[in-house]
Amino acid sequence: MTETLAPPVRAGKAAVGALGALAVATGALESVVTPTLPLLQRELDMSPAEGALLSIVLLVTGALITPVAGSLGDRYGGKRVLIRLMAVVCAGGLVSALAPNLPVLLLGQILQGAMVGALPLSFILVREHLPARASQVAIGTVSGLFVGGGMAGTLAAGPVAEGLSRHWMFALPTIAVIGSTLLVNALLPDDPPGRPQGYGVDWPGLALLSGTLVTLMLVLALAPDIGARPLVLLALVLVLAALATGWVAVERRAPAPMVDPRLLARPAVWRSCVLTFTLCAGTAMAVHLIPQLFAVDGEAHGFGAGATEIGFFLLPGAVAASLAGPLSGIGVRRLGSRAVVTGGAVLMTAALFALAAAHTEVWHLVVAKALIALANGLCVTALVTGTAMAVDRRETGIATGLVLVTRVVGYAVGVQISGAILTAATPSGSDVPAASAFITGFVIAGALTALSLPVARTLTRGAMK
Repeated sequence: MTETLAPPVRAGKAAVGALGALAVATGALESVVTPTLPLLQRELDMSPAEGALLSIVLLVTGALITPVAGSLGDRYGGKRVLIRLMAVVCAGGLVSALAPNLPVLLLGQILQGAMVGALPLSFILVREHLPARASQVAIGTVSGLFVGGGMAGTLAAGPVAEGLSRHWMFALPTIAVIGSTLLVNALLPDDPPGRPQGYGVDWPGLALLSGTLVTLMLVLALAPDIGARPLVLLALVLVLAALATGWVAVERRAPAPMVDPRLLARPAVWRSCVLTFTLCAGTAMAVHLIPQLFAVDGEAHGFGAGATEIGFFLLPGAVAASLAGPLSGIGVRRLGSRAVVTGGAVLMTAALFALAAAHTEVWHLVVAKALIALANGLCVTALVTGTAMAVDRRETGIATGLVLVTRVVGYAVGVQISGAILTAATPSGSDVPAASAFITGFVIAGALTALSLPVARTLTRGAMK
């Protein structure tokens, strides 16, 4: 018998505005570490490798939470899951704000990583409460507001950390997250469950998926030290292969899988995942390397910038990224996803190779970062929007969640590669990486991004239907 869904309750402007405010607040909380990483490394006595770990630990939790949050949102309703998820994020923000040392700060970042799962839940709510054509632009707008919040966090984190303390740079956006969550809970209509609930939670599939993603992140974290621990890394790779194989086998037989691996076989989904991975890996390398180069002593080959200066230098990139979301939504509706993704990938590849050739002036890095951020925002938003519109409304959360998990993994890979390059190129007894490390990093990032171009050409002209 065909399931009949109740007609959706349309959301008013105030409710959509509350959802946008939540996107801004979570984006701000997510972004405060990047511009202040050199400051955090000094205050907490971290090595470059530990700094890279701090940069990705939030993404590790995001990789675990995102597909589960999307699946639960499809099953039980996006708003219900979103509010509970944001409670975890708020707790993480408070832990980060009060953290006296690196281990406690890592714990706070782990809890904050639940915010990554808020995006697929927001997409569920947008598709549920808005007309179909408006959903495309709205998804891009929510993505853009998330990035816009990142812009605010990037700009404010340095001055707040230097003028008050590093504790307040986590506390202030956490307060904004708490307030916007309360608004969403009060103003947004409840959405009915989208899938049958009779089978309950797929605990075996959830456990295997979590084990697979955690092991993957451990492999990425240990990969830079492969020479010191080759047997440990080999063992983890074997465990990863076993967990992934077991997960696929269990989910293919589950009556109501948490994440159906057959969804990945659809062209609209697997192409988006491949493209998102390569584009985000290249972007993450630049995002990690550029602030480090700004912070290198001016008497060496850097610019000796402090946290506040780095925030201002990164501001144009944050502005470009915040505009990319709504522009991409409009572009997909008018030109199709293939045109938007291909154009963005070409722009990003060119900017990364140009950055490898010219990075001796501040404006070189500022312009390149802005172009990379714009291109990445155009591409990822187009891929998420196209994926959301190419699947059934009841699969919106899990389909976009898979793309966003790939985004997280891509960022983690990119940051770990760049961290390993900087660590290997730092002479013993020094904390300044060699100039060649940055050139190598930018070239590798450009090559990774260029790998997306052949796949981008296979996209359909429309919204990947």
